[in-house]
Amino acid sequence: MGILGVAGFPRQRLAILTASLLACLPIAALQARQPDEASVIRGVDAAVKARVDTVAGYTVTEHYAVFRNADENHPVAEMTVKTVYRQETGKSYTILSQSGSEIIRSMVLGAILDNEKRINLPGNREGSWFTSANYQMKLKPGGTQRLDGRDCFLLALTPRRKAPNLVEGTLWVDVKDDSIVQIQGTASKSPSLFTGPTQMMRQYVNMSGFSMATQARATSNSFLFGQTVVTIDYRDYQIQLRPSP
Repeated sequence: MGILGVAGFPRQRLAILTASLLACLPIAALQARQPDEASVIRGVDAAVKARVDTVAGYTVTEHYAVFRNADENHPVAEMTVKTVYRQETGKSYTILSQSGSEIIRSMVLGAILDNEKRINLPGNREGSWFTSANYQMKLKPGGTQRLDGRDCFLLALTPRRKAPNLVEGTLWVDVKDDSIVQIQGTASKSPSLFTGPTQMMRQYVNMSGFSMATQARATSNSFLFGQTVVTIDYRDYQIQLRPSP
C-alpha cells in the first residue's frame, strides 16, 4: 500500500493532483482578466463619461515642435502655449513663446490650434470622443499588452464616419479602470486636398483618476512642405473637478 496523505489519498496521487491544480491557476487568472468584448467597450464608454461629468476644466502648458524632411533633431518651428479648457466654452490659447519659420508657425501650428478650438466647442467635442458612438470597437485577439507599466487591453478602432479628427487604428485601455493609455493610427480623412492621411499617436497618464494627454506625434505629407512631423509635450496640468454631489 502507498503512504497515505490528506483524507486517505496516497501521497503520490495527491502530489500529482496538486501539481495539476497549480498548473491551471495561471490560465484561470488570465481568463479572469479577459472580460468579453462588450464589457470592455462598456467600460471605455463609462470611463469617458466619468471624465466628462467630473472634469470641469484644466490648464496645461503645451510645447509644439515641427520637423521636416526626416530631420527630427532641428525643429523648423516651435511654439509654447498655455491652454485653458472649460467645459462650458471649450479651449483658449495664450502663446508664451515661439521661434522658427513664421510660415510654418502660421500654416501648421496655427491650423492645429484653430482646429483644436473648433472641435472642442460645446456641441462639437462629443464627435471626437473615443466611444462606441463614434467608433466600431473590436477587442484584438490575444489583445493584452503591458505599456508604460500598465496592463492594457487592445481595441481595434474603425470610425463610424470619415473625419480628420477620427482615427483608424488601435486604442490601449487600462485593464483596471478602462481609462485610455494610448491611441495610434491614421486619420480617417485628410485635413485638406494638399496633404495625405495623417499618422498620429497620443499617450496618456492617469491624473486625478482620469486620462490626460502627455505626449503626441503626428506625421503627414503635403505638396507644399513634404514630410512634416509635429510633436506635442504636455506639462504642468492643473485640473478642476466638479464638487461631489
